[in-house]
Amino acid sequence: MVGFGHIRRNASIAQALRRSALQPSVVMIAEAWQAGSLLLPEGVDCMTLPALRREADGGYNPRFLPDLSDRDLIALRTRVIRSAMEVFEPDLLIVDHLPRGVAGELTSTLESLKKRASTRCVLGLRDVLYDPETVRSTWANQSNLNAIRQYYDAVWIYGDPAVFDPVREYGLVDAVGTKVRYTGYLDQRARLEFAKAEAGPVLQSVPPGKLALCVVGGGHDGRALAEAFLQADLPTHTTGVLVTGPLMPWEERRRVRRRAERRPRFQVLDFVPDSTPLVQRADRIISMGGYNTVCEALSFEKHALIVPRVKPEPEQWIRAQRMKDLGLVDVLHPRDLNEGALTEWLARDLGPSPHTRGRVD
Repeated sequence: MVGFGHIRRNASIAQALRRSALQPSVVMIAEAWQAGSLLLPEGVDCMTLPALRREADGGYNPRFLPDLSDRDLIALRTRVIRSAMEVFEPDLLIVDHLPRGVAGELTSTLESLKKRASTRCVLGLRDVLYDPETVRSTWANQSNLNAIRQYYDAVWIYGDPAVFDPVREYGLVDAVGTKVRYTGYLDQRARLEFAKAEAGPVLQSVPPGKLALCVVGGGHDGRALAEAFLQADLPTHTTGVLVTGPLMPWEERRRVRRRAERRPRFQVLDFVPDSTPLVQRADRIISMGGYNTVCEALSFEKHALIVPRVKPEPEQWIRAQRMKDLGLVDVLHPRDLNEGALTEWLARDLGPSPHTRGRVD
């Protein structure tokens, strides 16, 4: 797994597996250090790999260990993964997003598992990877399709083909397409079982009345949305809560906090490991268009305004537009983002809560 969003998604999957009749032991292998902050059910544990940073030229370098070369760090990641597989001997391996790993570090493990033939391998993909052209020209050409054909027994897509059908949109019509199974969007309500205890102090700090929640994903590119939200006018008897995300640069976070200090009905939270209880409590949600936040809005049937990232990849824009076309969310293009647009949406009469769960799988 790579970013924190991927970790949260797979934590939900681990929880669902533990709640099933099988009740398997689950080991998650992740990269982001925030993985250790998630509350996980009994029988689930997490290993963290030394992190890589992707450069503008597409290459990778160590994120936190500059004295190691990229080759040495990738070799270390490879050995850690292989050792975990040898000790744990899993019946099922679920790989997230990248069939060979970030830098190919999974390939030797997949080769070994194929020879042993006792572990079923599944590739898990979110609903939208990239735009179709990028998938066909880049993702599909990085030996990913060959890896799926060679090593994987199934491909689970965490979405509904009525919203976006990767098999059709990306032209996956050969042996890869036949392995695809749609799980539907991951219902986030079950996360409350673990998240409520940790979120208790946060929820207690929110005064009674209506709540407008703004979530900017990891936060590394969320400054514009955060500042527009803090400048917007809130409806009467409404509190605004902004979650900046763990990756928002320190100086931007400091500026956001200073702005909020001048607006007494706003609160700023730097990092909430699991925002599910806040989403459940909220009356309206303003967010970027990442998979997990959109799933939370759908799961709790909340009115949501999505301000998606549109570059460098249009994944969030594609997801938001498809959801808007089905009447599930409202969408604001980032070029139209300002406090006036948010003020108008917050004041608009949107009617009763949308019945999203009955309209999308």
